[in-house]
Amino acid sequence: MSHSLICSRVSLSVRFCFRGILKLHHEKNRIMSSAKLESSIQFLPGIGPKRAIPFANMGIKTIRDMLFYFPARYLDRSTILNSSQLAQFIHEGNDSEVTIIGTVYNKESKRFGGKEILVVNFRDKGGFFEGIWFQGARYHINKFVIGETFAVSGKPAFSKFGNIQFAHPDYDKITEDETQQFYNTGKVLPVYRLPKELRERNIGDMSLRKMATAAVDQYAVYIEETLPRSIIEKYKFLPLSELVRRVHYPASMEEVNDCHGRLKYEELFYLEILIAMRKRNVKEELPGIMFENKTAMIREFMTTLSFELTEAQKKVSREIFRDMLTPKPMNRLLQGDVGSGKTIVALIAMILAVENGYQAVMMAPTEILANQHFLNIIKLIKRYTDAFPERIVNVSLLIGGQKKSVRMEHLNAIATGSSQIVIGTHALFEEEVLFNRLGLVVVDEQHRFGVVQRARLMNKGLNPDVLVMSATPIPRTLSLTVYGDLDNSVIDEMPANRIPIITSLRGESRLPAILEFAKEKIKEGYQTFIVYPLVEESEKLDLKAAEENFSELSATFLQDCRTGLVHGRMKWSEKESIMKKFAEKEFDILFATTVIEVGIDIPDANIIIINEAHRFGLSQLHQLRGRVGRSDKQGYCILVTKDENAAAASRFRGQIDRMPAWMMEKFKSAIRLEAMVQHTDGFKIADIDMKLRGPGDIFGIRQSGYPELKYAVLTEDTEILINAQRDAFEIIAHDPHLQQHQFHPIKSHLRAHYSESLRYAHIA
Repeated sequence: MSHSLICSRVSLSVRFCFRGILKLHHEKNRIMSSAKLESSIQFLPGIGPKRAIPFANMGIKTIRDMLFYFPARYLDRSTILNSSQLAQFIHEGNDSEVTIIGTVYNKESKRFGGKEILVVNFRDKGGFFEGIWFQGARYHINKFVIGETFAVSGKPAFSKFGNIQFAHPDYDKITEDETQQFYNTGKVLPVYRLPKELRERNIGDMSLRKMATAAVDQYAVYIEETLPRSIIEKYKFLPLSELVRRVHYPASMEEVNDCHGRLKYEELFYLEILIAMRKRNVKEELPGIMFENKTAMIREFMTTLSFELTEAQKKVSREIFRDMLTPKPMNRLLQGDVGSGKTIVALIAMILAVENGYQAVMMAPTEILANQHFLNIIKLIKRYTDAFPERIVNVSLLIGGQKKSVRMEHLNAIATGSSQIVIGTHALFEEEVLFNRLGLVVVDEQHRFGVVQRARLMNKGLNPDVLVMSATPIPRTLSLTVYGDLDNSVIDEMPANRIPIITSLRGESRLPAILEFAKEKIKEGYQTFIVYPLVEESEKLDLKAAEENFSELSATFLQDCRTGLVHGRMKWSEKESIMKKFAEKEFDILFATTVIEVGIDIPDANIIIINEAHRFGLSQLHQLRGRVGRSDKQGYCILVTKDENAAAASRFRGQIDRMPAWMMEKFKSAIRLEAMVQHTDGFKIADIDMKLRGPGDIFGIRQSGYPELKYAVLTEDTEILINAQRDAFEIIAHDPHLQQHQFHPIKSHLRAHYSESLRYAHIA
């Protein structure tokens, strides 16, 4: 062996040894740093064991928790003016937010136009100003004590009496020492959320600020980086330890915004890393079923349908078939507005599974919807098997309210495989439900099921193909997040015979005329739903109101009509019987609670009257509207609310699409109602609903196995989200197991903070 070769090998060995030593040294430092940050906050100055208890109750247990307990907002010293400066500021036409410090010298609650308003008068060295509250007067009045000093922030204006006035300003009580801080320290003062638990222990704004200062000064240096260097350099982010320091002590509001930019990105990046891992695990790691391209049954089935599939239905069917014919598990989301024909597309996919010798299951969120699917599918399958007697397709229904003998019969048929198509509810999750050869899982209204529930059903087969359906169209930002691991199909076309539904908003004083309209339409073969709200907190009262209205109207105004009542507290068999009678036109008018929200398909029910419409969510109203207009007749949706609500909603006619977020937040109820009148497009409805309610409430982020968002706002941070998604998916495609040294920060952070989410990485 040559001398140069020996030297080369020795050099290589030394390099590997040196790298190993560096790696061990880095790991040792990381463990030591982590240990310091995981120490109890009781060791911080000013806290101690007793004061640590209320902090722990609000989720701050360790020094790391304190470091990441960021200010809720900031007071910008650069825009602190006195009252004489404010007058000039307003005269010059400025309309930006400012802060002013003043002492309370008077407060007064007044009645104006039947409404209570609060006026608080302040004075400072330059003169006087006032804060006025039109809402929550009783709440705010107790916050102000004469002689106390407050920092008041908002947009100033002159009142009609010439006073400087702030309408609904933000305010913070400050001590005399803190007043000096505004003028003698940095430009921006952090303001932390101060829960009742802390105030009860005499921990005020200044005390909390000092505690945060101590944590940052002593421990910020030990914070480990959580993003790869390449991403930090790409976006010119601050290192995390420096970011934490500056979030607590920013030099300017621009610096605050820069820091929040990284926080938003990081939050969305880790969400997208989890999504990318989940999608890859399902697509690449798990063995799937490769269905054969057997389409004889499907071609025969199509000849027995009384209608032609739309082009959109044909397109998504081809997308589903392509997935089913590959050896990788299908995980596809099927979106379509109410009445667009998702169920028939799902049934065609189920028939492909059956022809390949597998079972298919459809899971619905309610018994009434499961039964509706069962009856519709049985009808279509019977027409098919009557035309082709050699084909045998058995369908089973499995729901909670069945007789024991019927249930056992279905369980046996499912276990032996003699039942090829199974429809059910949560009852399908139970251990006693055993499938013979499960190949396809269809989940209807899938956002109503948690990820753990879906996992329990999927585990009843060997990685079956999964098709999840949603009649609540999903905005783009959510398709990149909550459903980012699913391939997406959209039915964006309604059946040709559908006429757009006419939606009207009316005050309660118009109810007699509305009922008269419904009575007149009976002569034309119309049937009517009259819907009442059923809200969990007041369910008994709501149900009583629905029952009383049914009894009263049936005996008086609607005594010439055949009326029925259905609600969620009835036994399943009772609900089924009433719905069957309504479908067979034994009732002209059906009084109902929201039990009819999803899936009911009665072609002649083309009027829906929704009482107390202001108490429903927007997507819920859209779902209810979808119960009518399912034939070639004109459908009508009439929203009934308080007269003043109807008048308020009409003020926003034609304005919603360009309305700022703060205004939408302020007038939520009116905007929901007016949005229903303006829009029939489910995607548009979903966009507005997400702005009003937030994505977590609509699409069950809390059920998805993903962490909740603290900093990012999906309706506003779309560009950051798109960047985070692209980066995350590229990293997982390049290094699925994050083994490269550059990605170790990601791996460590996932293990430390996202272990629960990683448990569901194999479930779409």
